[in-house]
Amino acid sequence: MASDHAGVNLKSELKQYLAQKGYDILDFGTDSEESCDYPDFAHPAAEAIENGTADFGICMCGTGNGIQMTLNKHQGIRAALCWKPELASLAKEHNNANILVLPARFLSYDEAISIVDAYLNAKFEGGRHQRRIDKIPVKK
Repeated sequence: MASDHAGVNLKSELKQYLAQKGYDILDFGTDSEESCDYPDFAHPAAEAIENGTADFGICMCGTGNGIQMTLNKHQGIRAALCWKPELASLAKEHNNANILVLPARFLSYDEAISIVDAYLNAKFEGGRHQRRIDKIPVKK
């Protein structure tokens, strides 16, 4: 998990929820409401997924846009900004999103829980979707 100052409170609440569900959580920061820069926390979270230290991520900033843009600079990351449960399900089912991104300033705790649950309960469908995912990384 990672957030900036705008997402730190929601991240803290979601950490408790996920811990109760039995998830082991790596927290890449921040742990304060003091103004900070989301890339400082997004890059380590993305790297943990790319190197296999973490299976998936949940990240947030105020709108979700900045942290999602940063995460998606990593070739092995498919970060999906979701504000409804249906988007989270489809992000996993069709895009095999490995990071769920939440717009912390625009969600209640209950809305965030519904989105997280939809993401966690969804399964990647493979097939034609895998073919499309294989075309995402930039070839050098």
